Amino acid sequence: MKNKSGLTATAIRQRGWASTHQFCLLAGLAGLLLGGADAAVEPDPRRDATVDAVELVVPSVVNIRVQLINPQDEAVRRYLEAMRRFSQRTITPPVEEPATSIGSGVIIDEAGEEGYILTNNHVIENASRIQVQLWDGREYEAQRLLRTGQKDLALLRIVRRPGEKPFQPIRLAKDDDLLLGETVIAVGNPFGLGGSVSRGILSSKNRRAMPGNQALDFPDWLQTDADINPGNSGGPLINVRGELIGINVAIYGQNQGMGLGFAIPVKQISATLSDFFTLEWTASLWLGARVKAAPYPLVVREVQPGSPADRAGLRVGQEIVEVNGRPVQGLVAFNQLVAAGADHRVNLTILENGVRRTLLAELLPMHQLLEGLLQRRLGLTVQTLTGDKAAQFQIQPGEGLLVNEVEKSGPAAALQPGILLTAIDGNPVSFLVNVANAIGNKKSGDHAQLTLLVPRLVSGKVLQLQPATVAVVVR
Repeated sequence: MKNKSGLTATAIRQRGWASTHQFCLLAGLAGLLLGGADAAVEPDPRRDATVDAVELVVPSVVNIRVQLINPQDEAVRRYLEAMRRFSQRTITPPVEEPATSIGSGVIIDEAGEEGYILTNNHVIENASRIQVQLWDGREYEAQRLLRTGQKDLALLRIVRRPGEKPFQPIRLAKDDDLLLGETVIAVGNPFGLGGSVSRGILSSKNRRAMPGNQALDFPDWLQTDADINPGNSGGPLINVRGELIGINVAIYGQNQGMGLGFAIPVKQISATLSDFFTLEWTASLWLGARVKAAPYPLVVREVQPGSPADRAGLRVGQEIVEVNGRPVQGLVAFNQLVAAGADHRVNLTILENGVRRTLLAELLPMHQLLEGLLQRRLGLTVQTLTGDKAAQFQIQPGEGLLVNEVEKSGPAAALQPGILLTAIDGNPVSFLVNVANAIGNKKSGDHAQLTLLVPRLVSGKVLQLQPATVAVVVR
């Protein structure tokens, strides 16, 4: 039987079922689409500020493996032989040990193919070889550049191979941007397995740590209850923004209490980096200025009176924005651009009170500065030994200054031409900055301790260098 539309009851039922089925399919698809959209925008409850900070920082954290001095190395044998000859005593060579993963570090800057790593001095202090492994498995031989035992910090350099992706430096927090009780995260790479993370709070902004029975005179360390394992030493302590606020360095033993970790604060790190990345250290050029390491922009924090920077008009608080017309931000880039100036002359564009102007600085090679200081303060005219001349005295180039002339009425009148000056106040002459500071910072009437090697002929044939020390009064 058909209705007015011409459809049978069976056909109507089928038509109704099909319409209902199509509606259900459409409704189901709409539900899936809407549900999928909701799932896409719904935040993952596991992803908080800690997770984001760790993901940001882990590529900057490295594992450090070291190998102790190998007595079979030719350079080590020469050193030991020189020590025996000069000190006239038996020197026991150190025992060779295999490379061991003993600590962590963090990339703090890069320039071109070079990456710069900060770690604890005690991690690499006795190393003859240093190897670095990044979080993604890349490995490099690291060069030890500078270190300071006073703050337990050391600077390393690695160079990436052509075609490799750039290094990822960490961002430093502002010097005093620390909140007591804020969440902090200790990150390390103790075994080269990709990273180790622990979380806690900032318990104190000024603590003195004494690991074991050794007293450390390091004031104003950070204290946290985040676990800092031995292999994390040298790694970063960060805030939830992923900024470095400290370098992990110590933890109390079980007999002294648990949950007390320590880190060198970013304020000391920033000051140390300003001292490390200077023209005096990186290029043996005297500028006489210190620039704040972080955060950007580059701000002058110290100017030495009478220095090339002082004569150029550089002053504390000025912001350096260009070097020879090229914009500059990082300390490494700043040093490289200044050192590349023709004839050691460089134009520094500075910003002060909203006004830009350009200053001309004329840098002086450090060896000329040192030679001038020795002549003016001690009455000595010296010559730097290089190449064959150094070999005649059985030393390495740069390890001694040959005294050419002695002022008869000068402070060092008791000395004779032909002797070697190797150190002043314990600072080897190979470290020109230290020696220049040791002499330049003395007042008239202060004493300077000179370490010497005095050449003497034995039986008229064999040249021997006899060690000696002399105290002189600086004029």
